[in-house]
Amino acid sequence: MEPQWLTWAKQIQAIAQAGLAYSKDVYDLERFGMLRDLAVEIVENHTKAGREPIRLAFASEEGYATPKVDVRGVVFREGRILLVREKIDGAWSLPGGWADIGLSPSEIAVKEIREEAGYDTEAVRLLAVMDKKFHDHPPDLWHIYKIFILCRLVGGEGIGSEGSLETSDVGFFGPDELPELSVGRNTKAQILTMFEYLQNPHKAVLLD
Repeated sequence: MEPQWLTWAKQIQAIAQAGLAYSKDVYDLERFGMLRDLAVEIVENHTKAGREPIRLAFASEEGYATPKVDVRGVVFREGRILLVREKIDGAWSLPGGWADIGLSPSEIAVKEIREEAGYDTEAVRLLAVMDKKFHDHPPDLWHIYKIFILCRLVGGEGIGSEGSLETSDVGFFGPDELPELSVGRNTKAQILTMFEYLQNPHKAVLLD
């Protein structure tokens, strides 16, 4: 679970962002600006990041604040699950990333698998929608929904030694041979949950 100070900071930031987007009164706009500054100050005092990087990453968006969406593709081959090695931390994850404007969740899953792993797939079904705050991920400035989509392998080859823009390796792993995982992207419990869908194709969609 994320620390309480981070939950409060994100809630204050969201209130401030909505207020700045919809308020017309100059005094209210000033107050919401102060709230946004307070959210930045809270994060600054609990992290080693500087005020300006925090402001740019955490408190610079406009409009109504909504959760970010992370889409992960789940691919099995001969009882093993497809994982890619992330260049940013050297650990492994399900291929995926932020949702793109103009693409459906299924299209994003297929695109990310192709770009990060080199395989061609087709989306089959939704497996889970998880709120990151309920799972054993490191704390994050963003409120994130994670969407897991089962995809069927239809062609392509794994990325070569040159890797991709974001990944350096690809492999299929059984539940008892999982490598070090990039826990900001997926946890061991989540990966093992995906294996439950392999064993029980009729398992209901997991919510939260």
